[in-house]
Amino acid sequence: MVMEQISLDKAKEIAKKKGLKPGRVKGTTGVQFTKGNNPRLEIISWEEFEKTLAKRGLAVYESGGWMKIMKKSK
Repeated sequence: MVMEQISLDKAKEIAKKKGLKPGRVKGTTGVQFTKGNNPRLEIISWEEFEKTLAKRGLAVYESGGWMKIMKKSK
C-alpha cells in the first residue's frame, strides 16, 4: 500500500468518521490519533496538533483509510 500525504482538513474528516481525536503522549512531543481511552495519551486541540506537526517536520499520510504520522517527504 502506498501512503500519500494528506491535508490536515482531510485528516480531520477521516478522524471524525472514525471517532479519533488528536493526542499527545504525556511528557513528550509525540503526537498521534486517539479515541481518548489510553491513559498515556492526552487529547490536544487540532491547533496544537498542527503546530507540533509543523515544528517536528511531520505530516499525516493515508492509505485505504489508515492514517499514519511520519516525517514529511521532500
